[in-house]
Amino acid sequence: MRRTFILVAVVIATLLAARGVIAAPQSKGSATLSGVVLGPDDKPAPHASVSYQSSGGNAPHAVYTDSRGRFTITKLKSDNYDIRASSKGIFSKWVKNITLRKGKSEYITLQLIYAREMPKASKTSKPKQ
Repeated sequence: MRRTFILVAVVIATLLAARGVIAAPQSKGSATLSGVVLGPDDKPAPHASVSYQSSGGNAPHAVYTDSRGRFTITKLKSDNYDIRASSKGIFSKWVKNITLRKGKSEYITLQLIYAREMPKASKTSKPKQ
């Protein structure tokens, strides 16, 4: 009986500790940028690359979206950031000057788009025989 009580107490303590870690507020000294990447078909783009850097061009980095097209970038310094996504040769536009401040979070949606105009096929004549 005593072992059961101790086991239950340990499980409850572990669950409460895990809940506290998951729900803990982010560090007061950093910012978070999160969002979703959508494909040209407006569906989430799994495993897309999300490139970001400070607006001054310093420290470019990349993360990947999860299976539902979502990403989270944590522990960012207060600054302005530029961000864009890519997947399978398709890119989003750069979103520039996203202002992040200590203890704050921003959410953004990046849309992958095809080129505005497809290259025209060159006219070729049939080879002469």
